[in-house]
Formats: sequence, structure tokens, C-alpha cells
Amino acid sequence: MSRLAEVLGRLSAVIESRKGGDGAASYTARLLGDPSLAAKKLGEEAIETVIAAVQADKDALAAESADLLYHWLVVMAAAGVSLDEVAARLEAREGVSGHAEKAARKS
Repeated sequence: MSRLAEVLGRLSAVIESRKGGDGAASYTARLLGDPSLAAKKLGEEAIETVIAAVQADKDALAAESADLLYHWLVVMAAAGVSLDEVAARLEAREGVSGHAEKAARKS
């Protein structure tokens, strides 16, 4: 397993443990309690990640990507979507051309 996969697994477990927690004491609990806010934060981090990529700022891109992944995991947890469900979707696309996969979604 890659280092990133291990870190994401641990972070996902921490996020799950914050469900139902006190939003005043935990930022993660606050986001989990307000899925709309969590989604907005995910969007903000996506934009910041794009900006860092366009500027070719490797350090900022790594930092913003970490923020993006954290907020993505929070949104997924708030929606009740597991990493295994995402993995299953990715596995189903393995070996399929990106153009073919995109065309199949339109039908």
C-alpha cells in the first residue's frame, strides 16, 4: 500500500470518529454537522489547488492538495460514501479509455 493510501486511511478513520462530535471543539465535527459548509470548503480548496498548479508552485500544490484531500474525505464521510465505494468505481474504470468512459456516462 502506498504511503498516501495509508495516510488517507488513517485520516478517514479520524474523520469518522468525529461524527456527532462537538462542532465548537472540533473543526471536523463542525464540517460533518454542516455538509453544505463542508462542500463549500471543498470547492475553495479545489480552486486553491488549481491556482497552485497553474503557478507551478510545487510546495503550495502539495499543501493545497493535502487540504483538498482532507476536505474531500470530510464531504464523503458527511454523505456516507466510503472509500471502498470510490475504489469500486475506479476499479470499474480500469482498462477503459477515458474517452470511452466519459461517453458511457452521457448515455
